[in-house]
Amino acid sequence: MTANLKPDRIFKPDEATDHILGPASARVTVIEYGDFECASCGQAHAAMKIMHAHFGRQVRFVYRHFPQNAHPHAELAAEASEAAAAQGKFWAFYDLLFDHQQHLEDKHLVGYASKLGLDIPRYQNEMNDHVYLQRVQEHMAGGLHLGLRATPAFYVNGTVTDVSFGLHRLHEAIDKALLAS
Repeated sequence: MTANLKPDRIFKPDEATDHILGPASARVTVIEYGDFECASCGQAHAAMKIMHAHFGRQVRFVYRHFPQNAHPHAELAAEASEAAAAQGKFWAFYDLLFDHQQHLEDKHLVGYASKLGLDIPRYQNEMNDHVYLQRVQEHMAGGLHLGLRATPAFYVNGTVTDVSFGLHRLHEAIDKALLAS
């Protein structure tokens, strides 16, 4: 096990590499490993918006990349979201990607970057050089270390939460974690 994959580190959000909504003081941390081209992740995206509004500052939401081989545009979309993050627009880009899951080809990604007012020459240079591929692969390595095989995968305060039978289980796990904290 490499130093950066120790369980205590894998469940501790890293401001430098993770995408985080909510305060560090939140009583519950939800980590999602997701794929922008995954239909179930799209459903989870909508549910997470509702849960984030419901739980507010009690919950810290962390998004990590786990693009699946079955989704041919997912890794490129993850890289593009990192390029947007470098310009301070990760969450807006994240929303656009999930809102347009059927349109994740390069030409669409450039269009989303333009729509958000990103510096397009910078964006294109970073994408051409795959500047953020390593970060995406590091997120994936963390997920593989945890034994992930599918998305979305959720961890509530470090405990896996099975959402295969519905996202209500995530809500219940958050409620339970809030009561325990």
